[in-house]
Amino acid sequence: MTPNHIETFFATLREANPSPQTELEFSSVFELLAAVLLSAQATDVGVNKATKRLFALAPSPQKMLDLGIERVTELIRTIGLFRTKAKNLVATCRILVEQHGGQVPRTREALEALPGVGRKTANVVLNVAFGEPTMAVDTHIFRVANRTGLAPGRNPLAVEQGLLRRVPAAYRVHAHHWLILHGRYVCQARKPLCSACSVRQVCDFVAPTIKREGHV
Repeated sequence: MTPNHIETFFATLREANPSPQTELEFSSVFELLAAVLLSAQATDVGVNKATKRLFALAPSPQKMLDLGIERVTELIRTIGLFRTKAKNLVATCRILVEQHGGQVPRTREALEALPGVGRKTANVVLNVAFGEPTMAVDTHIFRVANRTGLAPGRNPLAVEQGLLRRVPAAYRVHAHHWLILHGRYVCQARKPLCSACSVRQVCDFVAPTIKREGHV
């Protein structure tokens, strides 16, 4: 994908959705952190169902600690890996209370020091909560970046670094949301909806049923 194609790619996605948002439901930075921590290997829909009850009882790190691991585990048991996630969430809340005054830290180093918080989770929090132009590379972004030719890479970090180099500055804050939504609803894993894709003219991938100028 050429620089001109990349510009067209993101301009088109922005025109269709100027202010993309995460599909996780939250009402504070802490709730965002907790929801993203719980979302690994789980759908946003499934996480939202669980956190609706969880956040009603524990909307802050201290209240989450007050619930305790057993109660948190019970409330999120519909989510994959719920036992490990409950343990990590409560441990994270303890650190937030004891080391950060109950607030979510704003640095990558401090975020990644929290139990259950890896680079992708930290990137989501830094981007969504604090407006930093980070790229949280999940399975959707990894697929779209490689399939389209936007930022090919063998692993998530390589794709993240490629995106940071290639995505124009004007699009970086919202880029990972556009890519996630595009991968979730259009550029799907098993059967990409190329005939309905608004950016197919600048994409390097050519489905068998799609013909366009310059591709055979």
